[in-house]
Amino acid sequence: MKILHTSDWHLGQSFFTKSRKDEHQKFIGWLLQLVAKEQIDAVIIAGDIFDTGTPPSYAREMYNQFVVDIQKLNCVLVVLGGNHDSVSTLNESKQILACLNTFVVASTGITTAEQVFTITDKQGAPGAILCAVPFIRARDVLQSSAGETGLQKRQALGEAIKEHYQSLYHLALSKRQDSGIDIPIIATGHLTALGVTQSESVRDIYIGTLDGFAADGFPPADYIALGHIHKPQIVAKSEHIRYSGSPIPLSFDELGKPKQVMLVEFTGSSCKELTPVDVPSFQAMEVLKGELSSIEKALTRFKNYEASSPCWLCIEVDSQDYLSDLQARIQTLTEGLNVDVLQLRRNRNQRRQLLNQVNKETLAELSPEEVFEKRLDMETFDTSEDADQEQVTLKQVRQRFAQVLSEVEHEGTNL
Repeated sequence: MKILHTSDWHLGQSFFTKSRKDEHQKFIGWLLQLVAKEQIDAVIIAGDIFDTGTPPSYAREMYNQFVVDIQKLNCVLVVLGGNHDSVSTLNESKQILACLNTFVVASTGITTAEQVFTITDKQGAPGAILCAVPFIRARDVLQSSAGETGLQKRQALGEAIKEHYQSLYHLALSKRQDSGIDIPIIATGHLTALGVTQSESVRDIYIGTLDGFAADGFPPADYIALGHIHKPQIVAKSEHIRYSGSPIPLSFDELGKPKQVMLVEFTGSSCKELTPVDVPSFQAMEVLKGELSSIEKALTRFKNYEASSPCWLCIEVDSQDYLSDLQARIQTLTEGLNVDVLQLRRNRNQRRQLLNQVNKETLAELSPEEVFEKRLDMETFDTSEDADQEQVTLKQVRQRFAQVLSEVEHEGTNL
């Protein structure tokens, strides 16, 4: 039995106003070729198939076409809901996709029996038993009690998730025993396991409730396919508990490490081989750091860059002085080059120095407007290289601050 584990596609993502449609389409084409070449029996997408609960129409079309194309390869598809996915959006096509050998588990708000099922190999024989666990919403597994502290709520949710996994695993064991066939039990999940490395594009999915799930809470399944963390990695030094990571970089800090899908091969119930397969890069992306002079030098190599699409850049400037015309300078340096500056920011050390400078001034010396403007000076708004758009954003932020300040001052006079 051959399983392909992937996750966090985020179809429909807008990346600093740039569509990822072409990248996703190329990735899907590459994935279908891999499924055909390796004769994959089942593909598991461990959550976040879409980037938002209301994905654009092209993302839905891409998803539906992928389902059709993968069935032509006689391959089972399992789609798990993630924290970015809408339960209703995934469920709206669930019954139709079931006719195309596709299992969709959008939430844990269904019966336990519906979350444990057998998937077949290419010959139609039972190949594995799946404990299909999507992103777990607290309301689906836990009933809160009045008077609980934050710590008690976190502990209760952790225990509820652990119990949910254990109940599914015991049901899977019973199914395997009843079948009399030596097949693996595979569990899934879309959460943050303790001890993993996150990236900037990963949102904390249990804010104020659960920081991470302890790896010892997972059942002793033969393989555990996880999603939510975008960097491929092993959990708790256990080779069989894996994050496949996202197939394309979803933030600039994900560059520098390969993007992967996991190929898992079983002989009977034993995991015979775990093979990370590197995903090709479908869009040039780079991070340039340093002083303006070094960045200018680094940009010269793009003078003869003739790719069909511009290279997307994140530029982080290191300067001891505050440069009010930084965006204009970068725009001049990149003019005529086949690049798009999607993110421009100042070095964190510089921002920290500015903050320390402000801290030396007492609040008594400054008006609320002055404090706000000093704090605003430390921010760089991600509006690509559109200086006009940055001014519009700044104007909106200032107007909102003025409105809030006026409301606070008005309330103060009525006390």
